[in-house]
Amino acid sequence: MRFFRMMIVAVLTLSAPVAHAETYPAKPIRLVVGYSPGGGNDVMARIVAAKLQDRLGQPVVVENKAGAQSIIAAEFVAKAPPDGYTLLVAPSGPMTINPAIYSKLPYAPRDDFAPVSLIAEFPLLLAVTASLPVKSVAELIAHAKTRPNEANYASSAAPFQLAAELFNQKTGSKFVHVPFKGSGDAVAAVATGTVIMTISDAGPISAGLQGGAIRALAVTSATRHPAFAGVPTMAEAGIVDMVITLWTGIVAPAGTPAPIIKRLQQEIAEVMRLPDVRERYASLGIDAVSSTPEAYARRIADDIARWTAIAKAADIKLN
Repeated sequence: MRFFRMMIVAVLTLSAPVAHAETYPAKPIRLVVGYSPGGGNDVMARIVAAKLQDRLGQPVVVENKAGAQSIIAAEFVAKAPPDGYTLLVAPSGPMTINPAIYSKLPYAPRDDFAPVSLIAEFPLLLAVTASLPVKSVAELIAHAKTRPNEANYASSAAPFQLAAELFNQKTGSKFVHVPFKGSGDAVAAVATGTVIMTISDAGPISAGLQGGAIRALAVTSATRHPAFAGVPTMAEAGIVDMVITLWTGIVAPAGTPAPIIKRLQQEIAEVMRLPDVRERYASLGIDAVSSTPEAYARRIADDIARWTAIAKAADIKLN
């Protein structure tokens, strides 16, 4: 009799996640963004959320928990119930760069989350103030060496700082970091010539590029990007092994039932194939993508190793 009771308990325990997944979602889903409204990750999250809620039949509410390089948002989701109702918009920064530069974090990217899918990839642009008398990366490097007091770069986030430090390492340059609180301030500094260079995603600097205050010298993608067809790659500019593609994905708390992860991944994959989603992403210089949870997990592990090596070489470590 005791044996049969144990068998019933085991069957009920194993079937619970499946039953839960069959009724999922039964209430609104929170999609947490670690940045302020209006930023790139927030815009992407709202595009995806609107389409997801149509497919899932429940509201998908974007919730902004900005601050501390997305650490606040990541910790919040890591500690949330693993039931599929609290998800994190998880870009490269909190998932792979924070562990490379912070000696201690209140979350572990590889242990505290269940990857669902990538939703975006995008290269960076190396751009300079238009008043600078340089038209190529080679001329920029030469200018920095002849006028070292002018060799500086603006950044508002760790991914862009590490990208610029990688540029220093690859070129033997000594551009000095000038930090800014927001991308708007960093771009304004380059546009006015207060700082001569930045490496950033396209969104914040697009207005400066279109208005002529900022000049793009190279893109970090492996091949020329359709949105910047006239801008050479770093390899074309003579800088080898400086392909940088940042990304954004969606993760759930570790322990979220596999059937729920699978359902979310399948729906996200369908959303990222929609022509209007791809068009809106393209207008931001972003590629709409999806992935399996396994491929996303490998991407996280590989990028942590890469950025950790770059941060160590640049002696960047934060408490």
